[in-house]
Amino acid sequence: MLDAFVSAAGYMVGNPMSFLLIIFSVVWGIVFGAVPGLTGIVGVALLIPFTFAFDPTEGMLLLGGVYVGSTFGGSISAILFNTPGSPEAACTSLDGYPMAKRGEAGKALGIALAASAVGGIFGTLVLMFAAPPLARLALEFGPAEYFALAVLGITAIASIGGGSLIKGLIAGLLGLAVALIGLDPLTGVARFTFGNMMLLTGVSFIAAIIGIFALAEVLQRFADGPPKGEQMAQVSTQLPSLAEFLATKVTLLRSSVIGTVIGALPGVGATTAAFISYSEAFRWSKRPELFGKGSPEGIAAPEAGNNSAVGGSMIPLLALGIPGSATTAVMIGGLTIHGIVPGPMLMQNNSDLVYSVFIGMLLANVLMLVFGLRAARLFAVVLKAPYQLVGPAIVVLCMTGVFALNNNVSDVAVMLVFGGVGFFLKSYGLPVASFIIGLVLGPIAEVSLRQGLILADYDMMALVTRPIAGTLLLLSALSLVYGIWGKLRRPPSDGPGNAQPEAS
Repeated sequence: MLDAFVSAAGYMVGNPMSFLLIIFSVVWGIVFGAVPGLTGIVGVALLIPFTFAFDPTEGMLLLGGVYVGSTFGGSISAILFNTPGSPEAACTSLDGYPMAKRGEAGKALGIALAASAVGGIFGTLVLMFAAPPLARLALEFGPAEYFALAVLGITAIASIGGGSLIKGLIAGLLGLAVALIGLDPLTGVARFTFGNMMLLTGVSFIAAIIGIFALAEVLQRFADGPPKGEQMAQVSTQLPSLAEFLATKVTLLRSSVIGTVIGALPGVGATTAAFISYSEAFRWSKRPELFGKGSPEGIAAPEAGNNSAVGGSMIPLLALGIPGSATTAVMIGGLTIHGIVPGPMLMQNNSDLVYSVFIGMLLANVLMLVFGLRAARLFAVVLKAPYQLVGPAIVVLCMTGVFALNNNVSDVAVMLVFGGVGFFLKSYGLPVASFIIGLVLGPIAEVSLRQGLILADYDMMALVTRPIAGTLLLLSALSLVYGIWGKLRRPPSDGPGNAQPEAS
């Protein structure tokens, strides 16, 4: 292993082009992550044809840097405009935007950037030293384990509803109901489509979250009266002080571990990691009443979770040849066009490539800190314009980005409808966080439960007696009791995703 590191380091030092590619790819990724609808998947896909001009190692460094940069980039627009640039940044909006509204946009971006770097470096280090054992652990996850993992996140719905358990449950159940729209994943029967052919494929998650956050925010701003100019036009990213950083150390560590493990599970990805990290941070926080109002923990948790999932999702890709996320599924194309087959033999036959990717991803996370400090100021220039111009421009940009995802007008219609849904949720004090958790984790729980029951011949005890699934379900039950007990002891307060602090 040490010899492989030395050889890879020698390759990097002797090949200046590799550093230039990492710099370019991180900047490219931040931009694609920050623009709603583009996402890192599009950024990676667009660069795959250009990898023909480079050797396989340089090509993977190029794609890996985009993956790292885009995962952080989504938080920039999420914090400044309440418009998640990518799905995994949706949770960051819940506390990042309220903090920005009260004039602390630079602080919010600094927390997001620091947490992203910590999570990204943690995930990459785990990738370096524990890829084979973690890959074997991932193979132990079957439908029962995926169901238990989803339940762990869904149980947060009851406690994340702020001062009202009922409102949290209503919003969560609405999210679960929306997740059922489309063809039944096992039988192929149409559900809740009402004869509309556009709904057969279900609700586009990216279109839904852009509508719920971005479009609903624009509607809310205009409904509140003549929009005023922004108070955060002069934005300069401020990294947290040592005291502020240490105050979130437990959250960062917990979220980084959660993100890395979830990232290593094939097909789950950074979005699920961010939501489970956020729900667990809320559940175990000493000050959960601040969530949704600009809590530093509410920013640090999802950012550490989704960025550590980047390294985690590379584990099944490199060790097993199985994509850990949608982005790594695209990256497989970058390997195969160079005649490289990812899988168990990759680390033996192409160790220089693998360890160069490890070093490159570490460098990409460090460079993300450098460029992230400047990127927010460039995006914040938009805030100098009157909101009467900014609001419609955000809507047009979101519609363009959503349409570009699949070149499908129905996705734009979904975004518009969910803009109204988001406005409704905010108007009646229903927590957006609970709704989104139900929407994201509902399909995972449903499919996994039904597959697990079929494999166990509908024996419910078989789901509980599996060691990993049983442990996760026990943790779900304990954390649910703890969350409800803590909520009953606290005075009522606004829940996450509802607070609309006044700008200072």
